[in-house]
Amino acid sequence: MSQTPEPDSDLRVLGTAMAGASEQFLQTTREVAAGATPESAIALLLLAVSEISAAGSRLGAIEDIVPATRFEPDAGPEADIEPLRLSLANVLEGVDAYSEVPDPLIAIETSKASLSDDLADVAANLAVGLQHHRAGHFAEALWWWQFSYLSVWGERAASAGRVLISLIGHMRLDVEDDVAADAEYDALHAVDRDTVPVTQARTQTRGAQGAPPAGEDQEGPVAGPGAHGPGVEDDDAGPADR
Repeated sequence: MSQTPEPDSDLRVLGTAMAGASEQFLQTTREVAAGATPESAIALLLLAVSEISAAGSRLGAIEDIVPATRFEPDAGPEADIEPLRLSLANVLEGVDAYSEVPDPLIAIETSKASLSDDLADVAANLAVGLQHHRAGHFAEALWWWQFSYLSVWGERAASAGRVLISLIGHMRLDVEDDVAADAEYDALHAVDRDTVPVTQARTQTRGAQGAPPAGEDQEGPVAGPGAHGPGVEDDDAGPADR
């Protein structure tokens, strides 16, 4: 496996994009954990998880990044994510816990998981890469983001995203049986009111306009004297008419 001394221009662009996505994810999760937007917490988390998953997929699609040094440089103390985890668990109380299949390729047994743990694990790994990037360790930051994406946070983000989509689906689509029945009844009767047979509509139109004018019936004007049409002579016509 070849080493990556310093990232080239393309990798630097990728690293800059990954740093921006990491900062955005951390900012969103902190705002949600603080209870700033309780009415839109699930939607904001879904957007944050989807965007960071898309950014991480680019790391998973490229070759392995290997730093030039064998040891991880010191980028300072790691961020304490535990307060974020606890705050998220408080905000998500009632919908935090869920069941999952840890690895559907090798086992079908389910295990317990939680959204707060997933989001905190993603945040913790993103924060480490962000520290390296801010310290100027660009290759180390990319290596860490890529390695932790494949080993930890990519899977946790995917699991959290699936649960968040499921939550929004239940919130939007689940209704009580009587509410659904009332809505179906109203919809069916609305169709009945709007759909009027053509013959009935024509009859109603004639009734609204009144009786046809004198000299006309439903088939058109009644032909008067001299109006029988070509080739038909009027018996009462005078010599001048003939």
